[in-house]
Amino acid sequence: MMTRPRPHQPDHLTFSGVVADGTTCYRRRQVFQATKGAHMLRGLATVNYWADDLEAAKEWYSELLGSEPYFERAELDGRIVAPGDPGYDQARPGYIEFRLGDYQHELGLIDSRYAPEGSASGPAGAVVYWHVDDVPATFERLLAMGANEHLPITPRGEEGFVTASVVDPFGNVVGIMYNPHYLEVLGSTRRA
Repeated sequence: MMTRPRPHQPDHLTFSGVVADGTTCYRRRQVFQATKGAHMLRGLATVNYWADDLEAAKEWYSELLGSEPYFERAELDGRIVAPGDPGYDQARPGYIEFRLGDYQHELGLIDSRYAPEGSASGPAGAVVYWHVDDVPATFERLLAMGANEHLPITPRGEEGFVTASVVDPFGNVVGIMYNPHYLEVLGSTRRA
């Protein structure tokens, strides 16, 4: 089979809003040579939840997680400010981030004013399940803190998987799960 030579291309190209930089390149469902064999989804980097009242969400999640956020940004007169910057105490919070769990996954809380147009205003979309050691106890704690049941505690097969989910006071679905596989992977990384 004959192939046509490709014309010279700049280092960065954009196809339908997706950037191709020599490492990754997508177009019309075709994956080009640059991505063959690459791991496409390597793990959760950040999970973001929206909140109309970001300060209340910060307090609620700080209580739930037992820690304060490690990263915060706010808006003051059209510019982004951080804790310690002049005027931060008068700024409107915009983004707050926690690190949690065995792998220090990031949980970001974003002021709803930054939500893309057309975003759901109530529980919708994918459910991210956070591993917990005790689903019933965690579920009860979430309900006691003001969350509402989304899906009840549900055993998933004979292998020990158990899930449940709630809607937090800010309208986000929070999934919790006991996942033996998670513990197996965690154990293997600690032995290495």
